Amino acid sequence: MSASAVHSLWTTAAAATDPISKIDSPKIEYGQLSPTLIVVGAAIIGVLVEAFVPRKHRYYAQLFVSVVALAAAFAAVVALAESGYGTTKARIAAMGAIAVDGPALFLQGTILLAAMVGLFTFAERRLDPEVHGNRVDSFAAQAASVPGSDSEKAAVKAGFTTTEVFPLLLFAVAGMLVFPSANDLLTLFIALEVFSLPLYLLCALARRKRLMSQEAAVKYFLLGAFASAFTLFGIALLYGYAGSVSYGTIAQVVDGTVQNVNPALADTMGNDALLLVGAAMIVMGLLFKVGAVPFHMWTPDVYQGAPTPVTGFMAAATKVAAFGALLRLLYVVLPGLRWDWRPVMWGVAIVTMLGGAIVAITQTDIKRLLAYSSIAHAGFILAGVIATTPDGVSSVLFYLAAYSFVTIGAFAVVTLVRDAGGEATHLSKWAGLGRRSPLVAAVFAVFLLAFAGIPLTSGFAGKFAVFKAAAEGGAAPLVVVGVISSAIAAFFYIRVIVLMFFSEPRPEGPTVAVPSPLTMTAIGVGVAVTLVLGVAPQYFLDLANQAGVFVR
Repeated sequence: MSASAVHSLWTTAAAATDPISKIDSPKIEYGQLSPTLIVVGAAIIGVLVEAFVPRKHRYYAQLFVSVVALAAAFAAVVALAESGYGTTKARIAAMGAIAVDGPALFLQGTILLAAMVGLFTFAERRLDPEVHGNRVDSFAAQAASVPGSDSEKAAVKAGFTTTEVFPLLLFAVAGMLVFPSANDLLTLFIALEVFSLPLYLLCALARRKRLMSQEAAVKYFLLGAFASAFTLFGIALLYGYAGSVSYGTIAQVVDGTVQNVNPALADTMGNDALLLVGAAMIVMGLLFKVGAVPFHMWTPDVYQGAPTPVTGFMAAATKVAAFGALLRLLYVVLPGLRWDWRPVMWGVAIVTMLGGAIVAITQTDIKRLLAYSSIAHAGFILAGVIATTPDGVSSVLFYLAAYSFVTIGAFAVVTLVRDAGGEATHLSKWAGLGRRSPLVAAVFAVFLLAFAGIPLTSGFAGKFAVFKAAAEGGAAPLVVVGVISSAIAAFFYIRVIVLMFFSEPRPEGPTVAVPSPLTMTAIGVGVAVTLVLGVAPQYFLDLANQAGVFVR
């Protein structure tokens, strides 16, 4: 058969089926996606600011763009919630890619507020002494220069600052907004990459201890790449199992309620090995982001090496986004697989709670201690995920909101305690801080008590809600382990408070820097949220309750 004949057959066949007329133009609900679109637009404007605005004006331009964008995006989330998209009008938007429902809006609002508070710590420029007459922030003078090289010294002398951190923060936030609201596996993966890549970069940009910071970024990047690969392979296997990446279709195939089975897929749909291995791999990728044992190895190193404002933002916002995605995956896609994933999650939650709490006792660096504390908190939140009841969802939402502000506040306080080498993070240097600077020590004590879950702090209200949901969901032994872990964790939180208030200050100890109003606001918001959610949590628990229903 000649080539021309084959070609004419091919064109005739194509004309017969005419695939062009079958492709519908996409229908995008811009209003319902507005929070994400605002943040993405602002991030792109931030990149243009870097390109076209003179260096001395960039910092103020970037700060203005970022604050306006995060405030506008939060206003958009509130407007959507007021219009009923969190409850009665909850729906799937963007041709099935994004869910606009209660959990999505609640988590997006939490991420945007946490990002706003984190942004203030990014913009702080009064803590380091002025360099050659220029105020400097926590980030490298010139990120591309080799640590200790002549080009770095020249950049420091010229008073350069890395203002690219603001658009990077906005890109990370944009990915985090999509992550918990993704309604198909490809959108989930793209959102994962969009918020992970800026974080890998931000971790490497510390002004002091640059080599340690770059080491942290490389570790995070390599382990994150492994986790992403597992997630993507899991997505491929689930697609092979269900013939779709859409959450709703996969859930129907798992339940056996799917209509119109494609004959080509009929064989693979019965193959539970694809389903179990694929689901396990995707969950593994999400547990890595959450920092659950045994996928937690990156957490202490990255928290210690990254610039402290980045650590605070990352510890709060990444947890919120990742737990949101994990909840949606387990409650919307895999409820039919509950008997398979619950025992595994039990094990993960128990080793995460105990592992985080026990290893934290041995830490001598305040940032590593907070890192292991965040691992223990991941275990407490998993107890709420395991409940598989509406109360489980709302208790997790409340805990995430409470936890994120305590975390950013605590890391903001860490940036204030300094010596000649920058931040003094070794615990021995915090001895006697309560005598030298009673207010800073008292504020940090409030955050530590909230982490420990002492009554009248947000930590107690969050833990109580999560443990109550777990107990009612039939996971009472898990609650016992949780309470034991909390008791172990309380030991090292109280130990830091005793060290600050009841030991003698060293004569050569660190000083407490006086921050600008930006960091004061971040710490003030942290304290206010911690106390309000601890003393009067009911309104916010009700809000989380209303927002706790996933659209299917």
